[in-house]
Amino acid sequence: MATSRASALALLLCACLSASCHVAISGPPIPGPGKDDFVSCMTRSVPPRLLLAKSSPAYGATWSSTIRNLKFLSDKTVRPLYIITPTDACHIQSAVVCGRRHGVRLRVRSGGHDYEGLSYRSDKPEQFAVVDLSRMRQVRIDGKQATAWVDSGAQLGEIYYAVNKATPKLGFPAGVCATIGVGGHFSGGGFGMMLRKYGTAADNVIDAKVVDANGKLLDRKAMGEDLFWAIRGGGGSSFGIVVSWQVKLVPVPPTVTVFQIHKGLKDGVVDLIAKWQQVAPSLPEDLMIRIMAMGQEALFEALFLGTCKDLVPLMNARFPELGMNPSHCNEMSWIQSVPYIPLGKTGTVRDLLNRTSNIRAFGKYKSDYVRDPIPKGVWETIFTWLVKPGAGVMIMDPYGGRISSVPEDATPFPHRQGMLFNIQYVNYWFGEGAGALPNQWSRDMYAFMEPYVTKNPRQAYVNYRDLDLGVNQVVGDVSTYESGRVWGEKYFKGNFQRLAKIKAKVDPQDYFRNEQTIPPLFK
Repeated sequence: MATSRASALALLLCACLSASCHVAISGPPIPGPGKDDFVSCMTRSVPPRLLLAKSSPAYGATWSSTIRNLKFLSDKTVRPLYIITPTDACHIQSAVVCGRRHGVRLRVRSGGHDYEGLSYRSDKPEQFAVVDLSRMRQVRIDGKQATAWVDSGAQLGEIYYAVNKATPKLGFPAGVCATIGVGGHFSGGGFGMMLRKYGTAADNVIDAKVVDANGKLLDRKAMGEDLFWAIRGGGGSSFGIVVSWQVKLVPVPPTVTVFQIHKGLKDGVVDLIAKWQQVAPSLPEDLMIRIMAMGQEALFEALFLGTCKDLVPLMNARFPELGMNPSHCNEMSWIQSVPYIPLGKTGTVRDLLNRTSNIRAFGKYKSDYVRDPIPKGVWETIFTWLVKPGAGVMIMDPYGGRISSVPEDATPFPHRQGMLFNIQYVNYWFGEGAGALPNQWSRDMYAFMEPYVTKNPRQAYVNYRDLDLGVNQVVGDVSTYESGRVWGEKYFKGNFQRLAKIKAKVDPQDYFRNEQTIPPLFK
């Protein structure tokens, strides 16, 4: 049962400027809503089929198409007035210009994995439209330069597939779930099974094209280094709409090795995790061993950028307690490992092109970071929490290697040197009225863990968005810096202040705004 639910969880977790564009605006105050004026403005430069009002036959299916958290399909959810499905950067520019001119704010959805649904819904009544980037998903590979331009509407699986098709010697370090959208993932940092070798996805971004709050399309040179810094880990949709990203691709060996070893309480799993938290972050950067703990057992899941012949002696020397041996080895190409890790032996490379999630559920998610080893006795208590009514799953990714060697302020993603591992608390359920116990467990478990995780601030990962950490307060039609600090310093530590100063420069009127976007700091 635990194994099948773990598999289900893995599945779950799983531009150009044309003459027809509006002229960019310099930023007058945003007037009150003018819905009909917005439509007229948009349809002068955007094909009407790309603009869906609530009365449009395709509105409902388009809005719900990539919603991963079923609790936001409720009739109580505040939905957008319009959905814009651009096929060109020009359409996005028009949306910004028309939105500002006629008082319709924009939220941006790339893959729909936002845990709090802020890319397609509002927490409170608001006049807004969603820019759905699912039609903009080209991946253009330059094998000679080992780079790629990737549209924000592409999903991670599409990147992996395109890179391998162009050149099997290269890969890209990003998330495990193939259906995650590029735009949000890169904007928050983004990491996966090669984080210890190559760092975050954002660490490997070398250029981007952004539509700013004035409707201008900017590349790295035009936007300047401050804005380029901010979009690589500062969270999605705070500074503009990233149309596409240029990334550097990374070398991968001809053969990689994956193992998945289940250990239960009777197998000494408590002792194993107590040892893992000290060993995993200090292993060679070619080896990543993460843990998924649920019920009375844990899955030790690894990707090694090399062969079984080299992995076994390494494990025997560094982590012999796990009992890893050649029978656990699954050798394959890197591209085969990408679907294998979330899907197991049934996963195929073609599955990377499947843009729909096989499982959709109700969910609640939280996160933590651990700098000091958690005592063995605490791990024993944690396993009592994992069998309580409504219990969820703990997913733990070790740091060390490349992700920890990058300076804390090199990008907005600050969880670097000295960090042992990240924890994601995942809870999901399959009935609309069944959320009380899982939600309570998530919050109680989070409270229990407080003494054992980072402090001042208690850190969290922005791509595991959590509104329990706080939301913006709006005064004078601008989000306040002090309200943003409550949640922002948890995601970004000292980088939050710099992000807020950049926000004040590029979007002083706070046009790109949701419950957890960066507020402007004018001091």
